[in-house]
Amino acid sequence: MKEIAALKKVFADENLIVRGSGALIDGVKVRRDKVLPDERGRLGEIFRCDDKWFEKFGQTYFTTTYPGVVKAWHYHKKQTDHFYVIKGLVKIALYDQRDNSPTCGIVNEIYLGEHCPGLLRIPPGVLHGWMCVSTDEAYIINVVSEPYDYANPDEFRTDPHDNDIPYDWTRKDG
Repeated sequence: MKEIAALKKVFADENLIVRGSGALIDGVKVRRDKVLPDERGRLGEIFRCDDKWFEKFGQTYFTTTYPGVVKAWHYHKKQTDHFYVIKGLVKIALYDQRDNSPTCGIVNEIYLGEHCPGLLRIPPGVLHGWMCVSTDEAYIINVVSEPYDYANPDEFRTDPHDNDIPYDWTRKDG
């Protein structure tokens, strides 16, 4: 049985908290985003071309995840991901498998959703995935640095449960 990493708070931006087995993974960035409500509804900016995190634009897509479903693990060799959860709540886990990284072997975990809006930047080489922990389907927007190459996808997968990553997707009751 694999050893599961103990997680503690390693970063916070208001109520957006990253828990990890060590430091915030090198190159990972997270920030709380502002949502401005009024009598007409809500407005929230996700990402801009003059943002300090912006590298280049590849494409924007959305994906959904049903309650209790785990979509993990995978990484990219070239692509940087920028996740924003527009509806529902997801538990996102990251694992630094990069041999040349000062945070190699570190696990990070963060919750993003409609009630805790934030942007998460995931650099190339970092394994990542999420689990929908809301009672309704979650909607995730990803702004990526590279367009999807159908002939040669920059996506490398690992089984969500049968692996050597020191992380367990099981809900922690208590």
